[in-house]
Amino acid sequence: MKSKPYLEPFWWTLFGAGGVVSAFFLPALLFLFGLAIPLGWVEAPAYERFYELLQPLPIRGAVGMLITLSLFHWAHRFRFTLYDGLQLQLWRKPIAILCYGTALGLSFWAGYFLLNL
Repeated sequence: MKSKPYLEPFWWTLFGAGGVVSAFFLPALLFLFGLAIPLGWVEAPAYERFYELLQPLPIRGAVGMLITLSLFHWAHRFRFTLYDGLQLQLWRKPIAILCYGTALGLSFWAGYFLLNL
């Protein structure tokens, strides 16, 4: 009898990697773009400078990984919030498809956007 492949370790790996990446980079980005620039503590860089910074492929790849891992971290956390917090175990499969499908779709959209800069 063949057993079904168990994907839970894969999702937990993406959750862990997304948590680490988000914990290191998102607070700095939120501080910079949410407080420092709007309050005038730091001068806002020009659009051309941002565009120039995103031109090297490794930089676009790093930004894409930040977005993708953060989305999969969100998807896994939201999935278990719905399961455990709201006790929606009855809809286990549709919730997983919705959460991970959303993360995957938004990751592809971000990748498409980053590759076509």
